[in-house]
Amino acid sequence: MRILMLSWEYPPKSVGGLAQHVYDLSCALVRIGEEVHVLTCGAPGIPDYEQVNGVHVHRFQTYQISAPHFVTWVAQLNIAMLERAIPLFSELGGLHIIHAHDWLVAYAARALKHSWRLPLVATIHATEYGRNCGLHNDIQRHISDIEWWLTYEAWKVICCSQYMKNEVRHVFQVPEDKLQVIVNGVNPANFATRTIRVTRDHFAAPDERIVFYVGRLVREKGVQVLLDAAPQILARHPQTKFIIAGKGPYAEELHRQAASLGIAQRVYFTGYVDDEVRNTLYSWADVAVFPSLYEPFGIVALEGMAARTPVVVADTGGLSEIVEHGVDGLKFYPGNSRSLADMIVWLLQDRQLAQNLRQQAYRKVLEKFNWRDIALATRRVYQQVWNEYRHVPWYSPYMRSNRLFTRMSKIFARA
Repeated sequence: MRILMLSWEYPPKSVGGLAQHVYDLSCALVRIGEEVHVLTCGAPGIPDYEQVNGVHVHRFQTYQISAPHFVTWVAQLNIAMLERAIPLFSELGGLHIIHAHDWLVAYAARALKHSWRLPLVATIHATEYGRNCGLHNDIQRHISDIEWWLTYEAWKVICCSQYMKNEVRHVFQVPEDKLQVIVNGVNPANFATRTIRVTRDHFAAPDERIVFYVGRLVREKGVQVLLDAAPQILARHPQTKFIIAGKGPYAEELHRQAASLGIAQRVYFTGYVDDEVRNTLYSWADVAVFPSLYEPFGIVALEGMAARTPVVVADTGGLSEIVEHGVDGLKFYPGNSRSLADMIVWLLQDRQLAQNLRQQAYRKVLEKFNWRDIALATRRVYQQVWNEYRHVPWYSPYMRSNRLFTRMSKIFARA
């Protein structure tokens, strides 16, 4: 099939987990024989077109004009995306499926769907309602409306976890038969430690055990809960260093919190780290902690498991579905610093438990969260949508007259 994916970010432009998800999914689809084109915004020094592991990546430049706020910038991004998509359709000679990732590309996805009369699949990675524990201002309500609009326009809506499926159904009233759960995946090869550019003593003393967090520094990731747990951990295990890797708008508040708790000398805020340093830190860490208050899936936990580091996660959202307590990781009550401290101390004191969790977690990653199975599940959604689309009056006259797509339709009808 020929698929056009729309995503506002794609490596090397990476803000959150969306870029890595689209990269891994598109590459996996190509490996099972599909033709994938990714349309995404570019950046200085990045080519406008390139093939990445067989994926056709088309980049466009966003407008160099001021935007009073983020929502206005997103609207500008969608218009720029359309400017590139319109000639691209002619260049390709047609498509089977448009696949939109999250609300930031909703305008362009809807316009292309109706202009080309093609089926739209949407993946909802998170909701504004969930991120903010409700909708509290006009901007949040506006973004939530766009998210609802995207689910309404989509033929099928893919969610990354059962938790996320329930949230989308609750918040947007999406019919049950329109929703499909397909988990995220992880490639363990991305977490192998190949070269070491930094030394351990740059981050911690030789006799210190390392508790590691990596991710965005935003309130919903719950790093403040980890800092609240730190004094309780230090009281029972004084030789502990907390390494916080990442950046975000909550960083300054977290620095103040560490200082007010009197633990600043035990907390190392690294700022942004590249993949090589991240992997090295995973290899040194005794525990990887993901204390999220809201987590639709929890790719970070999978990454920790793929890096063979024992993980402690909040028992919430998608994290609850990834980790089995006491088998391949430990869970704590979300937002409860005492519960978190107990789990971390347990791992620091019981090395055999840590080893068992590490081994079981890595096995689970290989068996249940591999990208080939995820790509096959995604292709089944595409084929179902395509076969249904072919039998409705809305089916594009252009598609009817195109020999390639007529031939492909017959193939998929037999699949």
